[in-house]
Amino acid sequence: MKVVLAGAHGHGRHHLGNLRRLAGQGLIELAGICDVVPVEVDFGSPLQSPDLGELLAKTGAEITVVCTPIHTHADLAVTALHAGSHVLLEKPPAASPAAHARIAAAVAETGLACQVGFQSLGSAAVPALRSLIADGTIGRVRGIGGAGAWERPSTYFTRSAWSGRRRLNGVDVVDGALTNPFAHAVATALALVDGPVAGIETELYHAHPIESDDTSCLRIRFDDGFVITIAVTLCATGRSEPYLVVHGDAGRATLVYTQDQLKVELPDGTVTTTVYERTDLLENLIDHVRTGAELMVPLSATEAFTQVLDAVRLAPEPLPIPERYQDVERDAASGEVTHRFLPGVADLTARSAETLSLYSELDVPWTQVELLAAGQAVASYELRPDLPATDSPRPYLHGVRTLGGVEVTEVRPEDHVHHLGVGVAISDLGGANFWGGRTYVKDQGPAWLDDHGTQRHLSFSRLDDSGFVEHLEWVGPGGRLVAREERTVTARPFGDFWALDFAFTLTNLTGAPLEVRSSATKGRVGAGYGGFFWRAPGTSTGRIALPGDEEAVHGSRDPWVALAGTTPEGRDWTLVFVQSDGDPWFVRVEHYPGVGQALAWDRPLVVEDTLARRVVTAVVDGRLDAAAASALADTVREATPALR
Repeated sequence: MKVVLAGAHGHGRHHLGNLRRLAGQGLIELAGICDVVPVEVDFGSPLQSPDLGELLAKTGAEITVVCTPIHTHADLAVTALHAGSHVLLEKPPAASPAAHARIAAAVAETGLACQVGFQSLGSAAVPALRSLIADGTIGRVRGIGGAGAWERPSTYFTRSAWSGRRRLNGVDVVDGALTNPFAHAVATALALVDGPVAGIETELYHAHPIESDDTSCLRIRFDDGFVITIAVTLCATGRSEPYLVVHGDAGRATLVYTQDQLKVELPDGTVTTTVYERTDLLENLIDHVRTGAELMVPLSATEAFTQVLDAVRLAPEPLPIPERYQDVERDAASGEVTHRFLPGVADLTARSAETLSLYSELDVPWTQVELLAAGQAVASYELRPDLPATDSPRPYLHGVRTLGGVEVTEVRPEDHVHHLGVGVAISDLGGANFWGGRTYVKDQGPAWLDDHGTQRHLSFSRLDDSGFVEHLEWVGPGGRLVAREERTVTARPFGDFWALDFAFTLTNLTGAPLEVRSSATKGRVGAGYGGFFWRAPGTSTGRIALPGDEEAVHGSRDPWVALAGTTPEGRDWTLVFVQSDGDPWFVRVEHYPGVGQALAWDRPLVVEDTLARRVVTAVVDGRLDAAAASALADTVREATPALR
């Protein structure tokens, strides 16, 4: 049977070795090799060409093995099928559901076969484990956990133009730990479960300076409550064989899928370990073509995997893992980084598989975004809060504290559950409520409306110990895209205090003038809130505003205001807010402590293109008077050219 190999370098060398074996058995003839770079072959006399269609026309090959970059799979598979050639398609089958559907359409149109190269699904251990689950040997199964921990050098992510990329030249690539090296873990777990996928959660991280993930996990949910979790990394020290563990209420089964080894453990102490045979997927495809034998991994059997891949594709950009959590090895001569390790990460993946938990649920420090000042943690940042729509979900800073450890923010207090630490909130942006709670209606008052928006984290273009540059979307009801935001947050040390430098730029995406409105613009006098907002702890006593009382500073356009209080433990704190944009201050002291901008104090603010604002807040231990607060504001302003 004539075979053409598309992609003979990288993993393609494995296929060349397999083709050599099968040629030696007289099963195949290597008729051609399609690659942009010619390759030396020590068996047969294959034609070589970078044009797959031309090569298939010349050779009349009955089977094409496609082992090329992920984003080229659909084009090459469709070309081969339309040329009359069956296909063995390397995993993952496609970079998106649309690309997967293109291949499926070509399979249906031509009546030819497309086998997907998930080698682990050629193992007899998979149907054996399915049978074990079905017959109740380990009782009722509640979930499957998967773990994989491998070591990869930095050069692994530079071995080709698409390595470590989520997209290349505007085309989806979706390379990453979950979708490429550990794709077998996902596919094998899915092969053990029947029923449609109901939901997918992803957590993507990278220690290496790459675009895609090198350390990641996901949870796949099904309608009956069954879950699959997969936790993997390419930043381990050494290699641990990846595995799946099936959790039953009367035992457990562990499949080391790279070794076709299945271990079954029962409550009475009985342990059985069996190593199963594996069928080569190309041999199975040949058998299918010749005798009609059932394909082991037809394209149709990988739709759920492509659904998972698409969840990874559409997920927010992977979060960088700060270097303080890494062990880094460098080349002695050049000083270049050769390896990045995450201490204890192999044990972490095992904990995930055991508890069916995501990394963020296992108290892993690098899953949290923290700000450091003077070498100590002073704030955390919540990227994707799990909040009701009526809170207008949005990223926010919380646990903000002085260098002395006094916490000066509050999240979801009883008096206003939609107050979320430090962030940006606007009560009416283009008709959408990005503040939370009720919406003030002219001549009616506050009312519950179905008008709440969401601020959605997209990516960080910078993230380090001192802060970040974040990109967000502001999405209104019904998924209407209202604005895009670039948010820059930095923790700046100033000796015995530190300052939170918070800047944001909103870009109007509506195609028309965008109005910022407040309750005050609709008739509620003094309620001009909207913009940067800091909610301080309502439990603090002795609260004061500076430089005057609440009535004096509320609505003022002074370059600074301050808020001070005392914790129930008797510890004093002061916050000094500094701006240069001339917005009125929105200040509350008596009913609750909070300070923010009033972008639309008494009339709407119209945004044609962009709106940019910046507030720097000094976070101070102790209670300052007006003179000390003014001097401190001058210090902050002098160190911040944009505020002068």
